[in-house]
Amino acid sequence: MNTTHTRGYAYIAAILYAAIIGLSFLFVKMTVTVAHPIDVLAHRFALSLIVVSIPVIFGWIKIRLSLRDLWRIIPLGLLSPVLFFAFQAFGLVSSNSSEAGIIQAMAPVFTLVLASVFLKERTSTMQKMFLLLSVAGVVFIFIMQGSGMSIGNLKGIALLLLSTVCFAGYGVLARPLTQKYKPMELTWVTLMVGCIVFNAASLIRHASSGSMMDYIKPLGDTSYLGALAYLAILSTMISTLLASYALTHLEASQMSVFSNLSTLISIVGGAWVLHEPVGSYHYIGALLIIAGVLGTNMSGRKHRLVSGIKA
Repeated sequence: MNTTHTRGYAYIAAILYAAIIGLSFLFVKMTVTVAHPIDVLAHRFALSLIVVSIPVIFGWIKIRLSLRDLWRIIPLGLLSPVLFFAFQAFGLVSSNSSEAGIIQAMAPVFTLVLASVFLKERTSTMQKMFLLLSVAGVVFIFIMQGSGMSIGNLKGIALLLLSTVCFAGYGVLARPLTQKYKPMELTWVTLMVGCIVFNAASLIRHASSGSMMDYIKPLGDTSYLGALAYLAILSTMISTLLASYALTHLEASQMSVFSNLSTLISIVGGAWVLHEPVGSYHYIGALLIIAGVLGTNMSGRKHRLVSGIKA
């Protein structure tokens, strides 16, 4: 398979990843109204690990990792899913899914900085300009969305911002690991880390308050189970596989800009399912975001071609 086709598949994976993550915000919002955020995360990663372990148990997919390999991948799992999803879930308790998508779209800025420092990734001036254009679309939507933020809302935004920093750190840390390990190996280990941490936290919380039955009580709600299935299978397992594959062929800064597409999906999903308000300014911001995403990746391709010619 030539490089052009390989990168094409990587772009498809990145777009699918953005679409899945964009819709995940509203499903998270639906689940945290039924169960405690920690319980949602515990159920989510338990189901994800069960599903992803099926092909491993039956020998359809081989996982060959030493103890040393596990220690290398565990920090990745602590950044995402543990910190990323924990901050996101608690942030969504006092924020809406549209705000979450908008704040998540700031990830390319953090990724660009971290990738340039730790991975020595170089970006052209045009890439930086298009990236800032995409961010400008996000900021425009955020400003036009307006005022009236309560203290609780500010707390939610701060937590969502921390989740975005963790997402950026995940992309930077995952980039070198994807060159050494298969996407399935990274997915399996990170899901296991999330499952252990969140279920331990949930069980300790219920044991200390004498409410162990509340751990399984939400599982009797059909709407909760439906949202949980989306989060566990698509938004956790499949999205991690897609991100790992895309990062094998794309730079961390290029991959992260696709998170801005998640903003558009989250706004549409929030308006359609949760009936959250959408104004004309959303469409203007959307055009800026899409132009920035396309420009960042197209100018990045030209930059690599020029660098190759000079080399």
